[in-house]
Amino acid sequence: MDEEEIEKVVLAYLKKKGLKQTELALQEEQQAKNNADPDAAKQVVSFSEPDNIPEQYEDGYCKLRSWTYSSLDLYKHELLRILYPVFVHCFMDLVAKGHLQEARAFFNKFREDHEMMHLRDLQKLEGVLSPSHLEEMEFAHSLRQSKVNIKICQYSYDLMMQYLHKTQSITMLGIINEHINFQVSPGQPISLSDDTEVVTLVGSGQDTANLINQKEIHWGLLEDSVEERLEKTLLSDPEKAEGETKEGESEENKKRSMEGGKQGTSSKKLKKDKVVGAAAKAARTEGSVSAAPRVKSELSLPVIPTEVEYSILDDLRNRVQLSNVALPSVSFYTFLNSHNGLNCSSISHDGSLVAGGFSDSSLKVWDMALLGQQTESSILPEENEAARSVPGTNSGKRSYSLYRGHSGPIYSAAFSPFGDFLLSSSSDSTIRLWSTKLNANLVCYKGHNYPVWDVQFSPAGHYFASSSHDRTARIWSMDRIQPLRIMAGHLSDVDCVQWHANCNYIATGSSDKTVRLWDVQSGECVRIFIGHRSMILSLAMSPDGRYMASGDEDGTIMMWDLSSGRCVTPLVGHTSCVWTLDYSCEGSLLASGSADCTVKLWDVTSSTRVPKAEEIKTGSTTNRLRSLKTLPTKSTPVYAVKFSRRNLLFAAGPISAKGLATY
Repeated sequence: MDEEEIEKVVLAYLKKKGLKQTELALQEEQQAKNNADPDAAKQVVSFSEPDNIPEQYEDGYCKLRSWTYSSLDLYKHELLRILYPVFVHCFMDLVAKGHLQEARAFFNKFREDHEMMHLRDLQKLEGVLSPSHLEEMEFAHSLRQSKVNIKICQYSYDLMMQYLHKTQSITMLGIINEHINFQVSPGQPISLSDDTEVVTLVGSGQDTANLINQKEIHWGLLEDSVEERLEKTLLSDPEKAEGETKEGESEENKKRSMEGGKQGTSSKKLKKDKVVGAAAKAARTEGSVSAAPRVKSELSLPVIPTEVEYSILDDLRNRVQLSNVALPSVSFYTFLNSHNGLNCSSISHDGSLVAGGFSDSSLKVWDMALLGQQTESSILPEENEAARSVPGTNSGKRSYSLYRGHSGPIYSAAFSPFGDFLLSSSSDSTIRLWSTKLNANLVCYKGHNYPVWDVQFSPAGHYFASSSHDRTARIWSMDRIQPLRIMAGHLSDVDCVQWHANCNYIATGSSDKTVRLWDVQSGECVRIFIGHRSMILSLAMSPDGRYMASGDEDGTIMMWDLSSGRCVTPLVGHTSCVWTLDYSCEGSLLASGSADCTVKLWDVTSSTRVPKAEEIKTGSTTNRLRSLKTLPTKSTPVYAVKFSRRNLLFAAGPISAKGLATY
């Protein structure tokens, strides 16, 4: 019997028994069923059949993808932002429903569309092979629990919703509704380069980040610092300071004339220095470090020895003021014949010492004063030459100090602010403290469970911070073998760490594409910076403590306002990983070193100044850092850049095999 015959028999039975209300209810249901939309009925039937689920996801995504790519160019770049989160959640939904083979086929079919922007995420998602992995893998679990924020203009949003309803793409509409939060704005479409926050695939959740970023922080400089004391000295007796400077200049001129330098050349140089100095002085008044508020230290800071303080004051007196018209001199240290074994490099505050950490677990320190006395070469010595030397001898063959103690590759090295100590971190999960005066290992710090990627001294010395594969950062002091604080919260490796200028905060950059700011005293996260699209490899704090720069694997640098937690300006110019960043001493310039074998100098002052009223009216303001100069190397990726206290820029890196062949 078919369905109609069964219904007739049932109606006849109800009529015979006198069940009129039941008979009327059944007739109404039959009439409503006959009047129903046949397409909607088909969709209901299709959703009730589990065999059709994989086809629905693939067909829906394929149609959405084709429609997006065929859209008008004006709106296409906005609509394309929707595809990646939809792709990810289609894949995870298929896995969650147990369609593992179909999920893998779907993933492999469309992954090429997203590899350029999201390669590391895709590599992580490749490991999702069963529904249980969605809960066990923290990255996948966080994606399932949080929403993606996408900024889009009103017209693009209307176009997308009209398409989804017209094509009745219920599956895609459900994913978009559940996992995407649209921030619709009036006006023209938003360019990705104009706003770094147009797409944020959030690991910890944007709502959580917004809540954390409301916490109060004190970004100013320390009270009674050496710089503040110097400023007071100069203000109280400017004639004395000026006299000392003139006396230093006259002595330098005498020395030049005794060495046979041409007087005409030196006088021209002095005139040029005066012009540049005047421009730099004007630039300094726009955004002086001295204008930063003063805060008290939350840590017990060490007392600076008198001789060290005099040395610092002397450096500060002789500091060259830099600006966009007064660029720094650059000294580049090149490692030859490192045979791809150099993992990291560090330069002391005055450039007198250069350290290199190698894959063979050795740490080597070169003294530039001794190296300069050698007449054989003006660059760093060859490795095969070092292999013939005997450690601890004074044979003169070895031009560096060899430190051995680690049992794995060294990933980071950092000199203390005064150059008397050196820290190193390794894959053996330890951190070692070395004395550069005794050439000996003093302490081995154990606490991390996995490789330690980065270690950095605080600006005042004594305290240092480390970051590791175990997803934590830790605060240490030189006199204790156990960490003082453990900062946990990142969803992946903590790749780099940097201290704030007042020593009350540290910043950490992670493979989860976020940067976090931590309170050293409480150990809690007080800021989350979201906007990068790849792992963060380098961090730098501005001298006044107000801004922070971060560089990632894609070559993008972003400058952040610590108070608001927002990106001040994106900086695009490098074509590969940004491995190192540093601000000039007055904060007017930012130097960056990259795997693309260049050092770049950026104008910070123009990007952070408040726009004038006429500029706002005409709309001529630009919120992007200006590249002042690009300094290409022969074929040397830049591992380290550092400004000395006198504003001389040092950089270091190993020459590649390609460059060595043409050297």
